[in-house]
Amino acid sequence: MKNDTKNIVVTVLFITILSGFMLTNIIIPDNKFSISERRKLKNVPEYTFDRLLSGDFFDDYEKYYLDQFVVRDYFRSLKAYFKYYGLAQKENNDIYIINNNNINKINYPLNEKSVLNGAKKLNEVYEKYLKGKDVYYSIIPDKNFFVAASNGYPAIDYNKMIDIMSQNVQNMRYIDIFDSLTIDDYYYTDIHWRQERIIDIADIILSELGNSTIASSIAYKENKHYPFYGSYYGQAAVKVRPDTLVYLTNEIIENASVYDYVSGTNKKVYIPELFNGMDPYDLFLSGAMPLLTISNPDCKTEKELILFRDSFGSSLAPLLIAGYSKITLVDLRYISTDILDDFIDFTKAQDVLFLYNTQILNNSYMLK
Repeated sequence: MKNDTKNIVVTVLFITILSGFMLTNIIIPDNKFSISERRKLKNVPEYTFDRLLSGDFFDDYEKYYLDQFVVRDYFRSLKAYFKYYGLAQKENNDIYIINNNNINKINYPLNEKSVLNGAKKLNEVYEKYLKGKDVYYSIIPDKNFFVAASNGYPAIDYNKMIDIMSQNVQNMRYIDIFDSLTIDDYYYTDIHWRQERIIDIADIILSELGNSTIASSIAYKENKHYPFYGSYYGQAAVKVRPDTLVYLTNEIIENASVYDYVSGTNKKVYIPELFNGMDPYDLFLSGAMPLLTISNPDCKTEKELILFRDSFGSSLAPLLIAGYSKITLVDLRYISTDILDDFIDFTKAQDVLFLYNTQILNNSYMLK
């Protein structure tokens, strides 16, 4: 009799819990984004009879249900803690943590074809628009360069990547910044470098481009925002100490204006209110934008710079403003190479720099 009662209680509890989750998922509206993971979530898949027969509908519905499941982040955290501390595994979904608070993401293996494609993209832009100009390129190492191999994680051959670029990029001079950076120059919870730590990098670039003005000769005011939870924080799904985001400003930066070609409006270099948005790093130059122009009315020369960049360039560009009357920032992930001359006058005298981090070069097919 006791066993029968126990079985009934267990069955009722099981059905109640299962029904509760089902009803909750039905009642609660779907989320469009995962703030913790910084990505769009799957929506209800489109139904067609052909997709039903092929099985694609069920595959997509499973992905949708996993994305929209209630208390999903709780179960993600539970899984991560169990893998890291219960099973003593070194990574979870390619995320690994060193020194209890520095989160990193494995970037492996080296995709040599992608790196070669990246070199070809640079050459393509040069042949279309940049002949006769002083053109430079530089590569920003990702965090794995400093910590992956020494902590037992797979690491790409960075020397091989640099060799592929140097052997295939034409008519451009390479600016090496690898030895000028350390892991402490990057956020613990994010992929990006810290602006307050890269003034020396700005000096190197300005000097290599023949600019007499260097970033370290100018005073800055530090503006701090805490807590900063970077993009890796949500992916790790475990609690670590957040970062402090610091952005540097001065009169020159504050007087500069930024023209956004998408909205057709002028903005400031920093947008502090975006710190509370989907990605706090968007504070720098409004985040991912295909095309921006920074105008510096305080510049005493007519020097201009075209900076082909990824998101790392958003925090570096403000440190270059003092050396130029105009900086045009181009993100080829969001604008096609073929239409650049519709927006940029390449007939003028301009310095040109291609600045990409190693993860972009290892996935260069995103460059248009």
